[in-house]
Amino acid sequence: MVCSRCITVVREEFEKLGIKYISIQLGEVLLTENLNNKKLEQLKISLLKNGFEIIDNSKNKLIEKIKALVIKSIYEELKPESINYSEYLSKALAKPYPVLSSLFSSVENITIEKFIIAQKIERAKELLVYGEHTLSEIAYMLGYSSSQHLSNQFKKITGFTPSYFKELKENKRRSIDSLSN
Repeated sequence: MVCSRCITVVREEFEKLGIKYISIQLGEVLLTENLNNKKLEQLKISLLKNGFEIIDNSKNKLIEKIKALVIKSIYEELKPESINYSEYLSKALAKPYPVLSSLFSSVENITIEKFIIAQKIERAKELLVYGEHTLSEIAYMLGYSSSQHLSNQFKKITGFTPSYFKELKENKRRSIDSLSN
């Protein structure tokens, strides 16, 4: 699970199946009791239909925790200053960063740094489409040193400048609006 909408979908699936839980957070569900094999299989099928899977080995759980922490820091944290991710992840997971980094890279085939950049660019895309913030504000919110630094990474990842991306989305929205009128 990587966002609050994902949590909502997972919660709905648990409720449909009548599975009681204590809490649902990014990447983790705490159950009130163990599930029997039949209920577990139903849950696996239900979650797979929505693009989720149950992770039950410790390495994969740790990787999901890394992803959840990164995403939470980008989407939910209110502090706009830069985060030292190696310290943040190491402290939050009580493991040395080189261990986390090596595990993440070996399983995901991408470095934690590249994952962070990709998530920041996804967040920047959302914020650009909403149109409530300037590029400088978005750069500051995401911990970039300047709007130019964000623009460079944005273009490298998406192939578009932020302004061109925003224009594409606005044109697409206008086209959809004109079709519905």
